[in-house]
Amino acid sequence: PARLHLSDLDAAMIGAFLEHLETERGNAVSTRNARLAAVHSLFGYAAVHAPEHAEVISRVLAIPPKRCDRAIVSYLTATEIDALLAAPNRATWHGRRDHALLVLTCQSGLRVSELIGLDCQDAHPGAGGGHVRCHGKGRKNRATPLTSRTAKVLRVWLAERDGHPRDPLFPTRAGGRLSRDAIARLVAKHATAAATACPSITAKNVTPHTLRHSAAMALLHAGIDTSVIALWMGHESPESTQAYLHADMTIKQRALARVTPPDTKPGRYRAPDALLAFLDTL
Repeated sequence: PARLHLSDLDAAMIGAFLEHLETERGNAVSTRNARLAAVHSLFGYAAVHAPEHAEVISRVLAIPPKRCDRAIVSYLTATEIDALLAAPNRATWHGRRDHALLVLTCQSGLRVSELIGLDCQDAHPGAGGGHVRCHGKGRKNRATPLTSRTAKVLRVWLAERDGHPRDPLFPTRAGGRLSRDAIARLVAKHATAAATACPSITAKNVTPHTLRHSAAMALLHAGIDTSVIALWMGHESPESTQAYLHADMTIKQRALARVTPPDTKPGRYRAPDALLAFLDTL
């Protein structure tokens, strides 16, 4: 790859690469579009720094994404979240760590990468709530407020954690940072345990991102404007929050309740006798 020149990466080669992803590697259209977005980002940078290749660059940037089906956002209800938070065994160190991590994730909606990057100094659980600071997607720092319940859990965990300011907030037993896979496994483990008390969880694929969706849906159900939710979740654009509107049946049900239903009766249409008599005369 180091020997490749920008002129070698023409539209034909990029198109062949995208075709390879779908036909030979079996990737979904969404994956193909994600790779194309990365290519477009690279060539957008090249358009500024290598204008002598403007013709090749413009043709690559003209490659369109494919349309694909979008799955409805999966999230946990308040009852399911309560069951999940009750699942860790808080008699053990791992259980208390997992409980604090799940409480923070379900309330704040932090991404996995943001959870992994949290240091002890990033948590500020004040008496009235407090906040956490994280280094988010796109190299953006943001602060997310905490409820009094979440702040209390974090205060207890920080006291037990007793780490230095730059130590990871949720460490492994050896003191290192949790990996993305480790967080996914602990979420899946506790979701399986929670399904005993709340069987509806069984029908859902509970991942760390599901908890992020759950936090956004909780805000939406509370009547928070989507522009505020976008800021809370660290979305680049409020348009990203529209997916939660599509998933929220309560908003659609409230809209339906305001619509006057058509004045029709169920069942087959039965013509009156006068109409039948008239038709017989034809």
